[in-house]
Amino acid sequence: MEFDVKDQGLADKGRLRIEWAAQSMKVLRSIQERFAVEKPLAGVRIAACLHVTTETGMLAKTLKAGGADVRVCASNPLSTQDDVAASLVVNDQISVFAIKGEDKDTYYRHIHAALAHSPQITMDDGADLVSTLHSNRTELLPTIIGGTEETTTGVIRLRSMAETGVLRYPIVAVNDADTKHLFDNRYGTGQSTLDGIIRATNRLVAGSTFVISGYGWCGRGVAMRAAGMGAKVVITEVDPLRALEAVMDGYQVLPMETAARLGDFFCTLTGDIHVIRKDHFEVMKDGAIVCNSGHFNVELDLDALSALAVSRRPIREFVEEFQLADGRRIYVLGEGRLVNLAAAEGHPSSVMDMSFANQALCAEFLVVNAGRLESTVHGVPRDIDRMIARLKLASMGVVVDQLTAEQDKYLHSWQMGT
Repeated sequence: MEFDVKDQGLADKGRLRIEWAAQSMKVLRSIQERFAVEKPLAGVRIAACLHVTTETGMLAKTLKAGGADVRVCASNPLSTQDDVAASLVVNDQISVFAIKGEDKDTYYRHIHAALAHSPQITMDDGADLVSTLHSNRTELLPTIIGGTEETTTGVIRLRSMAETGVLRYPIVAVNDADTKHLFDNRYGTGQSTLDGIIRATNRLVAGSTFVISGYGWCGRGVAMRAAGMGAKVVITEVDPLRALEAVMDGYQVLPMETAARLGDFFCTLTGDIHVIRKDHFEVMKDGAIVCNSGHFNVELDLDALSALAVSRRPIREFVEEFQLADGRRIYVLGEGRLVNLAAAEGHPSSVMDMSFANQALCAEFLVVNAGRLESTVHGVPRDIDRMIARLKLASMGVVVDQLTAEQDKYLHSWQMGT
């Protein structure tokens, strides 16, 4: 079995941490149990480019239980949990190619290793796997029946590929499922981002000015948590509707050129490039803490900050100090990469339960519908989304009402009115 992990000796620690996560992933566990009996993925080769965390470990084990031949690589150089990677290799005989802190060359070498078994299904988080296939490994495309995409940034990239006619196989946008973005993006990103910032800095959030760039579901989540911890939250946006929503939610909305002078903490969650750039760094107060919780570190113009700095040094784990010519210091967390995974453990297992239930069931959906789907970006089937919601509610002991026959008839009638 091929693999490349940091230390196989970490496998027992990783196994225990996966078991801990599994306790909060009852929906995925129920799918795993069914997959083990029915084998809906028997013989299917899957390449998964995801954050290698305890929750991803549960997903990989579920796919293997369904009969799949799974290879896993990291979707971010700093997001791998090395003990989890070791456990999947040693305890589950799953090929993993991921090491926390790997350089760019190793990162892409691992992607190519995950593709070496000529996958039929891809699972992506950010679309690096898909873009590698379409640019460097086109010979593998004819055997691929479909793929899934986990995050907003990846969906944006894939829709661009589809709109320009270059996407060669169908992709299901798992990110767009209600049971994903309404919960994972909002509650998962909100909690784990604050967790990463606090672990890295041990700074007090209460009483600070916390600037958040982007008021999508992820930005909403971080704003909720920062405000809940006592921060004065400032939102920067380019979308007037989202900016209006932020105002109605009680936050101050400012352009970044103004907010840059005020913030104690800055966090970008836009999916775009150079959201915080040279002119913003130039006016930040001494001690400003800057981080990113969007998928790629390009949201921060770190080259510009480096050019402004007269010195730079690591001052804490996952904290780098940039000192400017006038003595001001700016602190960047986790190399500008996803702070919730670089400096913490990522989303709580209970919310990833729904996200990865979508991944597993969409893999099954792609197998059942092989050859029938157009080469574009598809939504998660509504019945899958609603089934996951029902399973999650049941796992939480929550009971909801059912429509009466009369109510159902009313909702499907146009004759009945006032």
